[in-house]
Amino acid sequence: MSLFVALQMDPIEHVSVTADSTFRIGLEAERRGHRLFQYTVDQLRYDEGRVIARGRPVTLRPVAGDHVTFGDWAEIELTEFDVVWLRQDPPFDMGYVTSTHLLDRVRDQVMVVNDPFWVRNCPEKLMVLDFPDLTPPTMIARDPAALRAFRARHGEIIVKPLYGNGGAGVFHIKPGDPNLASLLETFAGINREPMIAQKYLPAVVQGDKRIILVDGEPVGAINRVPQEGEARSNMHVGGRAEKIGITEREREICARLAPVLRDKGLIFTGIDVIDGWLTEINVTSPTGIQELERFDGTNAAEAIWVAIERRIAAGR
Repeated sequence: MSLFVALQMDPIEHVSVTADSTFRIGLEAERRGHRLFQYTVDQLRYDEGRVIARGRPVTLRPVAGDHVTFGDWAEIELTEFDVVWLRQDPPFDMGYVTSTHLLDRVRDQVMVVNDPFWVRNCPEKLMVLDFPDLTPPTMIARDPAALRAFRARHGEIIVKPLYGNGGAGVFHIKPGDPNLASLLETFAGINREPMIAQKYLPAVVQGDKRIILVDGEPVGAINRVPQEGEARSNMHVGGRAEKIGITEREREICARLAPVLRDKGLIFTGIDVIDGWLTEINVTSPTGIQELERFDGTNAAEAIWVAIERRIAAGR
């Protein structure tokens, strides 16, 4: 099976060849005989009934500083592709949401990964609300009094933007912390969105586990350990990745999620688990597959393409 594949992503010339998951997915696609075309989301448009991307064919290789060769610029209707990857990084703002609406218009004619309808309707920090027994105590609110009451109930809490990413804007608030009111005022002045608050899980100092799921099935995990004195474990802010396995409790969580993820066409997802509690379900642009491959030899990119090819062969 040879597929024509579009990568809707941030500029590929700037990615890290040893860390970027989209780059690894592209390399695996080429190994399997698929052709690649890359464009950035600002070059996607709706034009009198057609959804068109302006971009370039690419050839990839795992050589830092010389990892991509571009072909000539071209404009291609998305319906000419077999697969379109929705992989630009968040934040999950209205620009991101608009791109999912445009991709929605072709999802019956071309396979979009992950399915844009469900990416839009299952943001990372909201999809977990469907599984309240698996998550730590959580509040989504804008009202300062409600958030103060949540802290009073749970003591230490984490407060973060509802649609943020990469650990940006994440605060660890302790009992009696006088900065809570100022923090809430700052958030309110930036946007009109509510915030998400969760009970602080002390075990995060031992790591925040990222479990990679392909078509609902766990293929492996990495542990992300925060720097000393830091509440955030995200690798974007200095978290350290380390080898780790998957516990029985975590397999139970994955089993609960599996049919939901498969039914929604969320082929490549990453869930975050701290001390056996599910904190996020990442569906927009999950990462971690290169670290997993280095630690365990698990080729998650291959598993992803096997799942895609199987669905296409079945006419889905």
